[in-house]
Amino acid sequence: METHEYSNGEITILWTPKKCIHSGICVQTLPKVYNPKDRPWIKPNNATTEELIDQVSKCPSVALRIK
Repeated sequence: METHEYSNGEITILWTPKKCIHSGICVQTLPKVYNPKDRPWIKPNNATTEELIDQVSKCPSVALRIK
């Protein structure tokens, strides 16, 4: 399954599009990081590592993970 990686230098967010159920929790929680209209749509440098870990843990489909 295709997975995309976005790093802030400390952690890497893994996104697997086929698992995404588009709940919108990521966009609602950290809109400066997740913007589906931008490319790349995930900008992990716009939040702290702690904020990213907390938000990714709330992804209901596990389409977002931390590496």
